[in-house]
Amino acid sequence: MVYKAPFRWFSRQFKQSLCAAIRAGTIGRREAQRAHRLSGNLIHQWLDQFDRGQFDPTEKPAAGVAEEYELRIAELERKVGQLTMEADLLKKTQKRDHSSSDEDFFVVSGPRPVPFEGLAK
Repeated sequence: MVYKAPFRWFSRQFKQSLCAAIRAGTIGRREAQRAHRLSGNLIHQWLDQFDRGQFDPTEKPAAGVAEEYELRIAELERKVGQLTMEADLLKKTQKRDHSSSDEDFFVVSGPRPVPFEGLAK
């Protein structure tokens, strides 16, 4: 039977203080592993997150991401509006071009066919 350790949850403050201590050189990675019974992989993940600033309580990365998305959405909405106006303009000019022509147009086949006089035999 394989022993599975119970799930443990660690606060953001604990992770930040442990990573700050490791980066400052006050405690080594192996010493932190033994003292808190953590895996080396978990400490490595926490250090990566710490280096990216995800444990900093003053910084909220989700807000920055949301602002970027909102700006992108606004830009795309402007582009959709512009393309809609261009499509409407093209439809209007096509209708005007067809109505001013002397030829009769049919929806399915286009202009009326010219009568063919064939080869006289």
